[in-house]
Parts: sequence; structure tokens; C-alpha cells
Amino acid sequence: MHGTYIRGAIQNIPDWCRHLYIKGIVHKEFVPTGQTVNSGFYCEVLRRLHKNVRRHRPQLWREQTWLLHHDNAPSHTSVLTHQFLAKNKIAVIPHPPYSPDLAPCDFFLFPKLKLKLKGCRFDTIEEIQAESQRVLDTLVEKDFQKAFQKWRRRWDRLHAGGNYFEGDGGQ
Repeated sequence: MHGTYIRGAIQNIPDWCRHLYIKGIVHKEFVPTGQTVNSGFYCEVLRRLHKNVRRHRPQLWREQTWLLHHDNAPSHTSVLTHQFLAKNKIAVIPHPPYSPDLAPCDFFLFPKLKLKLKGCRFDTIEEIQAESQRVLDTLVEKDFQKAFQKWRRRWDRLHAGGNYFEGDGGQ
């Protein structure tokens, strides 16, 4: 992933990293072309996220009330990543196995991007990144609050013993 930071959540993003906060994006970066998202790279992303939470959400930083939610990708579950999280006292919401439906990027960000970018042609990666950024800049706090509520409903349903399958009305 990278992750999604929703009042503390983080989710897997294949080509880039978006960290979401219920009030908006706290940290965003594109994965460089050819870069493998391994544990070392992921820890560097987490380091930059950690720094940006401190800078942009100082109250959450001071009170240590932000949480990280990321999936079970190998770079997220490695010893190196666990050591980084422990050293920096970053609390993590455990991600249940085989639960891709909990990824806000998959049910919130990617559909919005796909809708706006569908049919567009780009000559360079920089053009794709710029247009993606323009789309993300249109999102308002209410959009992030809705995404968090949707994530919460999915989380609650999964942990209430109900199986969640996309399209079964649990969205």
C-alpha cells in the first residue's frame, strides 16, 4: 500500500500513497517509477507521514490519538515495519485477513479518480500525477467524513460477525 490515514486509517495503494484524514489528506506522495514498495521504502513513507501528522494535526500528535490502518501487505507486516511503528509509538488498527473491502482507497479514492480520468490520454507520468492531484483537490471535508463513515460501517459489520461481500447491501 501504502495507506489511508482515516482519523487514523491507512490502506494499500498500488501506485501511490495517499494518507487520508477525516478532514482531508495529510500526506500524499507518488511512488517513483521502478520503486518496489518494500519494507525500507514503506518505513520512509511512514516517517514522512509521521512528520506531516505532527505538522498538520498537532493536537492528534500531542495526544497520540491518531491510528494507522493498513492492510497485511508484506511491507506492512515486516519486522522492520513493526520495529519502526513500535519505536515511534504509532498505534495500528489490525487489518483482518482477506478483507480488501476495508481499504478506503478502493471504495472511495480510486472510484473518484477512475470516474474523472476515464477516457483521458496522457503522454507522461507527470501529466497523470498532475491530473490526479487536480481531482483530489476537488474533495472536501464532507467527502472524507462520508468515506470514514462508510469504512466504519464496513468495519463494524465485519467485527459483528457478519461476512461482508461487496454488493450484499453492506456498503
